[in-house]
Amino acid sequence: MTNDYKRKIKTIEELKEIIGGRPRVRKVIMCHGTFDLVHPGHIRHLMYAKNKADILIVSLTGDAFITKADYRPFVPSELRAMNLAALEVVDYVITDESPTPEENIITLQPDYFAKGYEYSDDNNVLNQIERAAIESYNGEMIYTPGDVVYSSSNIINKNPPNLSVEKLHVLMESNSISFDDLKYCIKDFTDLRVHVLGDTIVDTYIYCNLISSGMSKNPNISVAHEHEENFIGGAAIVAKHLKAAGADVKFSTVTGDDDLGSWVTGEICGNGIGFQCSIDRDRVTTQKQVYITNGYRLLKVDKVDNRPISQRIIDRFSESLSWTKPDAYIFSDFRHGIFNRDTIPKLIDCLPEHGLRVADSQVASRWGNILEFKGFDLITPNEREARFALADQDSVIRPLALELFKQAQCKTLILKLGSKGTLTYRYPNDASGSFFSLDTFADNVVDSIGAGDALLAYSTLALTLSPSAQVIASILGSMAAAIACETEGNNPVKPEDVIKKLERIEQSL
Repeated sequence: MTNDYKRKIKTIEELKEIIGGRPRVRKVIMCHGTFDLVHPGHIRHLMYAKNKADILIVSLTGDAFITKADYRPFVPSELRAMNLAALEVVDYVITDESPTPEENIITLQPDYFAKGYEYSDDNNVLNQIERAAIESYNGEMIYTPGDVVYSSSNIINKNPPNLSVEKLHVLMESNSISFDDLKYCIKDFTDLRVHVLGDTIVDTYIYCNLISSGMSKNPNISVAHEHEENFIGGAAIVAKHLKAAGADVKFSTVTGDDDLGSWVTGEICGNGIGFQCSIDRDRVTTQKQVYITNGYRLLKVDKVDNRPISQRIIDRFSESLSWTKPDAYIFSDFRHGIFNRDTIPKLIDCLPEHGLRVADSQVASRWGNILEFKGFDLITPNEREARFALADQDSVIRPLALELFKQAQCKTLILKLGSKGTLTYRYPNDASGSFFSLDTFADNVVDSIGAGDALLAYSTLALTLSPSAQVIASILGSMAAAIACETEGNNPVKPEDVIKKLERIEQSL
């Protein structure tokens, strides 16, 4: 049987019954570690240990207790267990849901406990804890020889393997999710009602030819204008993603009384989105211009007016939020006038009890705080925004995410990690299953601008269908973000493109 090796993966209770108590006819040896990537040093260690006893048990550190480096574990515990169980030399594998292995050592009472020679220092605190546990029942500590010491972290840091598909498969399997489930979910997006409130941005790409690179008498870069293209951005592209996915969308925003504002109106209304546009004659429509030459972004010029919106506009939005009764509300905050510490509580107070509450606070060039949206069903900040909200520059990612999750008092946190993928928390604790990670699924990154907006839209729709479907929401959001990265400019992600990407991944498995 192809998956016969999975029979080796046991719970601590199952394994205790299998091996029995001491004294035993068949000797048992136990190894413990992270085994983030199984390398030649691990193989030598396990083979040596197996030579000392009849039964080799490998104990894995649970995901929640791996905090020695950022973005770890690289491989989730389910896949690490499968990797070890597939080795002929290994008899059984367990995952330790405690920070140190002494509890399992005392429970199983292996005859021997094997560690690598590099851990033989008696001054090591963990070494002392493990030795005390083993000696409590007269077991024996063994150190395996290691003339060459390998490091999983070094291997991962220098040349990380692409395990995105394998990790996805294990996550889906452990949560009983099939690819058909993902596809059916997308097809059920049709006619879900969503109200988006947020700042509109026009992203303008100005394409140029390089004339001079500063080598002449004046140290200036000279370019010749070729053409330019406008893309809907900010909260407006969130609305377009939702509409493209099949939702019935209402979009509330502010623009200036200018040509760009008129263009935004045409773009939104032309897509069949219900548009509530408050025109502020005293401000410009937010525009972010990027000058591009030979694929390189030379310069960014922003035209913005970040003053708070007027009380008249706040009242208009408040009234609209209170009487529309969609399936979900999205607050898409770019800090360009709509959201601030005065308006956020007023706008939240207007929301009816019915409907999923979602928030995304992007602070790339402004001072915003995702923690101002407390008690929401979903928040989707990136790492920088999380660190800003917690005033924490130092913590590794997973404890950082857990602290943000607790302080935000949200039901689901999807932390965006750029090229590292996403980390999702769904329960406010550090136990196994309370969090999971996904790698990026972008095949060829062309332009990452707006990827988070695509993730926000598709994750929201999935959670609207089922608030407990955090795994499905994270997967579909990650797929949409990947597709958004694969084309230049901000373009709405179509459901058929997400389904095609899912089918390609399914075929590769």
